[in-house]
Amino acid sequence: MSSSWEFQTATAEETQAIAERLGSILQAGDLLILSGELGAGKTTFTQGLGRGLGVRSGIISPTFVLVRIHPNLPDGPRPGGPDLVHVDAYRLGSGGEVDDIDLENTFDSAVTVVEWGAGLVEHLAQSRLELELVRAVGAAASGLDSAGLGADDGDEARLLRVTAVGPRWDGVDLSGLPGTANTAGLQTEPMD
Repeated sequence: MSSSWEFQTATAEETQAIAERLGSILQAGDLLILSGELGAGKTTFTQGLGRGLGVRSGIISPTFVLVRIHPNLPDGPRPGGPDLVHVDAYRLGSGGEVDDIDLENTFDSAVTVVEWGAGLVEHLAQSRLELELVRAVGAAASGLDSAGLGADDGDEARLLRVTAVGPRWDGVDLSGLPGTANTAGLQTEPMD
């Protein structure tokens, strides 16, 4: 069973605000699979997620190293909370190659975010969040109406599709993610 939600954002800051709110409720062992074209905002999203988790700042794409571990800060917003393991699976071709990077060693103590992980990492956890980021460029093809979402002013709109899969997420309502003052004006549409 799965549940889905869609969020529209006008700026990178709004995308990060949703991610930060999500990060504040994540637990060790949670798996997030991020998809979207190059430049869709996967690393930007992960930066906001890191703030919500209370991990060390400086999150950048792990493209060339495959995996970066960001430890939880003892004096941050979630002392004793999970670390963040940030993976870029773009150059990996199979679940076996994912297994070779040994994510199982950190899985129980961290939130694991895998960019480009669809079709490769689902076997790591029974429950997961699948997140697709869609840029406003080519909005007609993606179903995103870019009117009024900032696409013409240099800050691209995004559509964030979130699908919760597995028992960890049964009964969890993520529609409140944009419920902070920093995300005023976001539109949320639950999907079933």
